[in-house]
Amino acid sequence: MRRQALPLTEHEEGTPTMESLYDLSSRAVRRLYDARISTPPVLSLDTYFPDGHRFHAAWQDIRREALTIYREVHDLPRFHEIMPAQADISAADGKDWRMFLLKVYGQDLRSNQAQCPVLSKLIAESPDVLSATLSFLAPHKHIPKHTGPFRGILRYQLNLEAPLNGDGRPGAVLWLAGDEYRLANGEHLLWDDTYPHEVWNRSEQSRIALLLDVRRPEMPLDLRLLSRAVTAGVGMVARWRGFA
Repeated sequence: MRRQALPLTEHEEGTPTMESLYDLSSRAVRRLYDARISTPPVLSLDTYFPDGHRFHAAWQDIRREALTIYREVHDLPRFHEIMPAQADISAADGKDWRMFLLKVYGQDLRSNQAQCPVLSKLIAESPDVLSATLSFLAPHKHIPKHTGPFRGILRYQLNLEAPLNGDGRPGAVLWLAGDEYRLANGEHLLWDDTYPHEVWNRSEQSRIALLLDVRRPEMPLDLRLLSRAVTAGVGMVARWRGFA
């Protein structure tokens, strides 16, 4: 199968990198959102992302597609190979956190989407989905505590392969704002990644999850316009850097 396109890691003079715009959005607008948006770490799917129920209803079909990718695509990139600036959370322990990208800030990766027709159809029918990734977390992988930069988006997580520990509980744990979340196969969660969070896969098998970045609804008009500008800018750079 074709290797998915990656952004260039070398900085071309005069050309903004995706990482630079991503960091800029973090520094420039974080305080604006924090001052005017106050929501808990975990949010109601019905209120903030009702399309999540459609992904959940199709989770077994999505799981079959994800397992095929896991078995047949042998050169899946690690997160820090896609975004070198994230090496501190992706490469810290030498264990793999690999990704199969289907959409990046509004830019569709057509060759990858062709390999996941059920999932890609759902993405196409969900206009609030800005980015979509199949995430493959190696056994005993630890993603250190960190915070996302941008409160204009929310994270939807649907676990597709969640190995159990000897006690019968899912071995992969999301620690979010001090609380523990263990999602089993087919369980999902909508959460705000600007709260401190970390992930442990304390099992002997890879955890596979669908991760969606979705547009936050019900924001003031100026923040909606700002969010559109930020996501459009990052998406444009993603196209320049060879994603789509």
